[in-house]
Amino acid sequence: MASRRPDFAFERRLWRQDVTLIAGVDEVGRGPLAGPVAAGAVIFAPEPRFRWLKSVNDSKKLTPEAREELAPLIWEKALAAAVSFISAETIDRIGIAEASRQAMLGALGDLCVRPQYLLLDAFPLRACRLDQTPIIGGDAVSLSIAAASIIAKVARDRLMTAHDRRYPEYGFASHKGYFTPEHARALREIGPCELHRRSFSPLKELLLGQQLELLPEPGPALVPASL
Repeated sequence: MASRRPDFAFERRLWRQDVTLIAGVDEVGRGPLAGPVAAGAVIFAPEPRFRWLKSVNDSKKLTPEAREELAPLIWEKALAAAVSFISAETIDRIGIAEASRQAMLGALGDLCVRPQYLLLDAFPLRACRLDQTPIIGGDAVSLSIAAASIIAKVARDRLMTAHDRRYPEYGFASHKGYFTPEHARALREIGPCELHRRSFSPLKELLLGQQLELLPEPGPALVPASL
């Protein structure tokens, strides 16, 4: 059986009710040890008929080349599109779940038009008062959400590739901050840089181990003079 591809079924139900400005929203980069979390938001005009929409899918199911080909088409042909980042430092301070929500709110705030309705991947965005529907596996169901995942993924990957030029010893261009043997080896040998999420395992445990190694060796036990 062929796997399902995203379509406009959710959007069409709303378009028929004259809800025309529907933003698909998705975040990428929750799991890496380094770099920001990113979120994309995309609004299509009702019933778009671009041939390339047949190739749009959950960004994780697409090759990097396919994502790079689709991203500029989405930016050009969508009614509105935006991407927002939340830094590793902020992730460490407020946690990845809240950072992801802040990234999604940032992307929505950067849209050139205000949406009437949100389609979200998996989780509701309670801080936003707009009507919304969270969809489990939404980037594999809704074309608007899938498009948002693509532009967010491409933007984040490009940013991590740019960071690779500043920190070539970590290999960010190849793994984009995710945990790989290459990345783990660099962390053991040279430690983290400013892009690393110090609250994430196993980096947190690595830093704790280094702190323990710096503690002074315990001296000989003192014997009370009265003994």
